[in-house]
This record gives sequence, structure tokens and C-alpha cells, in this order.
Amino acid sequence: MVDKRNGNSPLSEQPLLEVRDLRTYFFTRRGTVKAIDGVSFRVNCGEIRGVVGESGCGKSMTAMSILQLVDKPGKIVSGEILFKGEDLVKKSRREMSRLRGKQISVIFQEPRSSLNPVFKVGNQLREVLHIHEELKREQEQKKAVSQLREVGIPDPERRMDNYPHEMSGGMAQRVMIAMGMACAPDLLIADEPTTALDVTIQAQVLDLIRSLRDDHNMTVLLITHDMGVVAEMTDNVTVMYAGTTVEEASTEVLFAEPLHPYTQGLIASIPVMGEVKERLDVIPGTVPNLIDMPPGCRFAPRCRARIEFGLEKCMVEEPPMFEVKPNHFARCWLYEGGGDEA
Repeated sequence: MVDKRNGNSPLSEQPLLEVRDLRTYFFTRRGTVKAIDGVSFRVNCGEIRGVVGESGCGKSMTAMSILQLVDKPGKIVSGEILFKGEDLVKKSRREMSRLRGKQISVIFQEPRSSLNPVFKVGNQLREVLHIHEELKREQEQKKAVSQLREVGIPDPERRMDNYPHEMSGGMAQRVMIAMGMACAPDLLIADEPTTALDVTIQAQVLDLIRSLRDDHNMTVLLITHDMGVVAEMTDNVTVMYAGTTVEEASTEVLFAEPLHPYTQGLIASIPVMGEVKERLDVIPGTVPNLIDMPPGCRFAPRCRARIEFGLEKCMVEEPPMFEVKPNHFARCWLYEGGGDEA
């Protein structure tokens, strides 16, 4: 069965966010960089959707496209980004400014780079409230302190007067989460929110995001390269490779039975506690050049399954997304006939 998601999808009747065949290109002197080239997925209300893949696969650019923050020479050339049924691609800058921070918020991976170093964190948090909420200054102050307290910052009244450099990385990331949650958004995009943090702080930040989702019935789009984070945090997963989606399933199903050879390689490369290996499993080869994409399947030059099953079609024709099992999609010619080969 071929991908049904551009019509009535079995994944969700009324998704909060739906990305349909999105293509975001960068037009450079060297050529056209197809950063996003046919990405489709749905995010249901209240879920944590993981978007995973190695560096350069287009995860962060997908987030920037959703937020309509793609700068020149980049441009969304086709596709739809439906948020509550409305296409964000067609909205004006003013309309998007009203949405960002109010209904859609984002947390980036480098909190100190995202916070303005010359303003106190309290001023930056109050500014978010001032832009989107009709509150008096005293109300802004009270709510800002409350937001810092909710994300676990001790002595929030005093911390309001801190500058970003006076806070640890984990504390600064909590401030970013507080800013993202200030206006109770429907969708929180977390783009590698723990990459710059040490392991213990990572766990705390992830637990905080999950508890806020549960407390506020918020929807989270979690972008990461860490399969361990995906397994721990998400309800459903979209796997990306070289600018496109290659597999989509519930987290439980994906880890129990990964279908795409790329997903299988990602999961096999995860170290297992207590298991001793002479060498970690790796995916051979490199990601293709997004300016000069090879014909056929983008993963074919690195794919062991192509060699094992002798699928020459992989080198000449790009596969569609097949619905191999209910709500489990894979972009691989192995499943053209229903998956008997796998």
C-alpha cells in the first residue's frame, strides 16, 4: 500500500499540525540545495512526536519552515504546513508573528545563544508576555515569576534579575522553556533541547518537557539525533534522511520492528548497557550531496539490504512511502509487494 497521508490518513482524523510534501530549497551559486525535499508527517493533539535523523538530514530546517523563519537564499517552494487546518505557508509575516510565541513556541539547542546577553532574563520573559498578553506590568511580573517557578528554577524572584551568563546551561534552558510556555502554546517545537547539556541535566530538562506536556495537554515536536531520547520521550516517530521522510510509526512499533534499512542502522548503532562488542555497528558511507542528489533511493549507496536482495531498482527510481502495516510507513522498495522480502 502506498502512502495515504496526503488524503484521509489513518494516523489521525484531526491533527494539530500536518506537513504535506514540504520542499524547502536554498538557491546558491553552487547550485540548488534541496534541504527539505518531500517531507510529510502529522502531529496529533497532546502527543510528543519525535523527528530523528543524523546531522544534515533536514530536521532543524523542517522546524524553521514550520515557523516561517527560512531566510534568503532559502525558500519554501512547494507543500503545505497545516496548523489547526490553516496553511502557514500562505500567512503574512504579521500573522506569523502573532502565532509564534502565542500558539507555536520553540526551544533551541543553545539557550545562551537564544537569550539576549545584555538583558535580564526577567525582562526577556516579561517581553514575551507583553507582546502576546494584555496584562498590566504587575501582572506580567507575577506571571513571569510563576513561569520560572513552574520550570523548577529556585528563588525565581531573585533569578528574574540575573543575566543569562550568570546562569548554568541547564538553568538557561529552563528559562527558555519558561519563555516558550509563557502563553500556553498549543505546539512546542523543541529543537535538540539537550544537546549542549551534560547527561544529568539532559534528563531533568526532558522530564520537565514531559511533565509540562502532561500538565497542560500540550503537543510537542521533539527534534533530535539521539535515538535514546526518542525511545524515552516520544509517542510517535518520523525518521528523516537526506531531506525526506523514510519511516513513520509509533515509537513502540518502530523500535520493536524497524522497517527501513536506515532506521535499522540507527537503532543497531545504539550502545546497549551490559553488552560488550568489539566494534559498534555503523552505517557505511556518507550522506549524499543535497545539491547533486543521486538517482533512485537516497540511501541506496549505503544500504546493505539493497546488496543482499539484489534490488537494482533502488539505484534508478526513488520509492514512495509504503504503508507496510497499519500506521507504519517506510520509503523502501523492499515493501513494494507488501514486505515479503524483509
